[in-house]
Amino acid sequence: MTVRPPEGVPAAGSLRRWWPRGREGARPDAAARNAAAPDAAEVYRGLAPAVLGYVRSQGAAEPEDVLGEIFLQVVRDLPRFRGDDAALRRWVFTIAHHRLVDARRRSGRRPILGGRTVPEFCAPPPADPLDPDLVRALGELTADQREVVALRFVADLPIDVVAALTGRTPGAVKALQHRALATLAEHLGDAGDAAMSAASG
Repeated sequence: MTVRPPEGVPAAGSLRRWWPRGREGARPDAAARNAAAPDAAEVYRGLAPAVLGYVRSQGAAEPEDVLGEIFLQVVRDLPRFRGDDAALRRWVFTIAHHRLVDARRRSGRRPILGGRTVPEFCAPPPADPLDPDLVRALGELTADQREVVALRFVADLPIDVVAALTGRTPGAVKALQHRALATLAEHLGDAGDAAMSAASG
């Protein structure tokens, strides 16, 4: 199944586009699209550490394997991607979310590249050891709360995108986030209070 970037994403003038600007409503020709296509290795270097953090936060049994499956699909579908940096991030994390669902079902199948060569990637740098207090606090959250917190603060996705991705309303996402941060604040003291203030500010 091909995962496409969310529709109706506003393009901010300050954000890079992955295709050149033309006259209003015009579609870039094939040569321009190919020249402007995002580089797979650059996408991997830029997003793999955050994607791996998201996958780990969701309790995947083999997070590095899931990361590999995510970026195999990214490589396969990247030539068809159109959008700016923000849309690219949302698109990659949409793929990550669906691959996590696949991993939970333990399908064991890997995406087919259709003859394309897989770029040689360097593994993302190892994650810093997590604060054991934070790990314990995250363990007090429900699975839904952990998912929302990870998508909001690890993936850095806005509330409306998290809502669309998880099949919830924005109000439900806000409620889950509020309860999650309140629980973290209760278990982490001043550090949790700071996170709560930043999220509400």
